[in-house]
Amino acid sequence: MLRVGLSGGIGSGKSTVARRLVERGAVLIDADVLAREVVQPGSLGLAELVERFGGDILDADGALNRPALAAKVFGDSEARADLNAITHPKIRELTAERMARAPVDAIVVHDVPLLVEVGYAPNYHLVVIVDAPEPDRVRRLIDRGLAEADARARIAAQATDEQRREVADVWLDNSGSVDDLVARVDALWPDRLVPFEENVRLRHHPPRRAPKLVDPDPEWPRQARRLIARIERAAGDKALRVDHIGSTAVPGLPAKDIIDLQLTVRSLADADALAEPLGDAGFPVWPDIHNDTQHAFAPDPAVWEKRLHVSADPGRYANLHIRVDGSPGQRVALLFPAWLRADDAAREEYLAIKRKLAAEHAADPDHSAYADAKEPWFAEALPRAWRWADQTDWSE
Repeated sequence: MLRVGLSGGIGSGKSTVARRLVERGAVLIDADVLAREVVQPGSLGLAELVERFGGDILDADGALNRPALAAKVFGDSEARADLNAITHPKIRELTAERMARAPVDAIVVHDVPLLVEVGYAPNYHLVVIVDAPEPDRVRRLIDRGLAEADARARIAAQATDEQRREVADVWLDNSGSVDDLVARVDALWPDRLVPFEENVRLRHHPPRRAPKLVDPDPEWPRQARRLIARIERAAGDKALRVDHIGSTAVPGLPAKDIIDLQLTVRSLADADALAEPLGDAGFPVWPDIHNDTQHAFAPDPAVWEKRLHVSADPGRYANLHIRVDGSPGQRVALLFPAWLRADDAAREEYLAIKRKLAAEHAADPDHSAYADAKEPWFAEALPRAWRWADQTDWSE
């Protein structure tokens, strides 16, 4: 299934997006609804809350009096931590149960108001954030009956826009009309969510594109961080490190709009053991590539072996190279972007080669010819990069 995390600040319009996604066919798991279920009358959760906070948190019917509980935890970090320790594990367990019930071809939307605050983003294939300017959100909350001061306090207590942007694969601007927001959701569904789900389920990849250089995107590093967090979550203790490599890791360098990442592992056996976990996380194996181009300083072909996975997301092309710790390919992949970041002349030289070859292969739907054509320059440049590393005491 495709797991989509949905969040946004209070008053942003997240509920409108959730409803529309359900209308398009998504399976919705609402964290607020589950939070109420785990403390309903007769539940273990409610019993534990009464034991910790006292019987005065119940109303006359024996149900949880939420304002009374809120009064006890407001401003008390220890009490709030105790509340979370009681409820959060139960909510996570119920969430897992609901996800397990979803069809294998489902697009499961997990609506979580505090997705950013609790660090859930790496759990999903995609995170959708709904946003609106603060004045609009305050006005909407006042229309619901909140005092302005209360509305602003609730907004201030939540994650900032910058924190949300850090995890947002999709940013839905709700500063306009409801119809505008619904139209964005209606475009997102067939353009990205449906093909992404199919690619994950069938272990397919988006169609290859001809090599085309684009201007450097300041979002590339942030996009890489999001992907790295998912890979680390999927790989667990088999991941020694995950790095953003390639041209998109060099600030100011035009590049193909493809994020290259490197997962460093202890052995190729570990790499092969990650085939299914990474496929489940949205990075299926690319079966046709098993090694890097060999260079003279390491003549044994076996040390150049690697595994390649490619993102299943049609909205964010990305390659994941899995290499063994200390292998030549692993070290070179870390060295080149570091050298290019430090050496202006080398960076300009590389850019000239890239532009020339991208133009020559503009009609090539496969990147392999473009990549092969760069190899003579790499072979010539690699000794210079190693000299720079020695002179600067560069370390991976």
